[in-house]
Amino acid sequence: MAKKEHVSETPATQFLRKQAAVFSEHPYTYEEHGGTTVSARELGVDEHSVVKTLVMQDELAKPLIVLMHGDCKVSTKNLARQIGCKSVEPCKPEVAQRHSGYMVGGTSPFATKKAMPVYVEQGILLLDKIYINGGKRGYLLGINPALLTELLKAQAVECALDD
Repeated sequence: MAKKEHVSETPATQFLRKQAAVFSEHPYTYEEHGGTTVSARELGVDEHSVVKTLVMQDELAKPLIVLMHGDCKVSTKNLARQIGCKSVEPCKPEVAQRHSGYMVGGTSPFATKKAMPVYVEQGILLLDKIYINGGKRGYLLGINPALLTELLKAQAVECALDD
């Protein structure tokens, strides 16, 4: 597992430090389109504990964030039903980037450019520790999942589909 000596600050780490949140830093070698399979392998952790930050939108094009296990997909139908929308779909990469302020592949749910509601797959909250993007490609943060509800007011949903 490759370790870099110093990882520069991101809006996400600045936000977490300001909140006095405990987190560990896990840089790794980013692979284009490698996704959580690569980050889990590089960190030597179960892909189920690596959390994807997905920027989606409802039928009115209002953005929202969905946090999902790395080894699962989002049932947009189930998600829409649970959050009271007609439909939910992923944003195009350039739209997601505009809303979050982060590059796709490096999106963190912390300190996004635009305030968006955050939904977290219920199973994530049951894990002891999760690895979530720290605000740039090739950089995950190890945190207690309780921080998601404490700091982001994330709402638990059940919309996971096995990959």
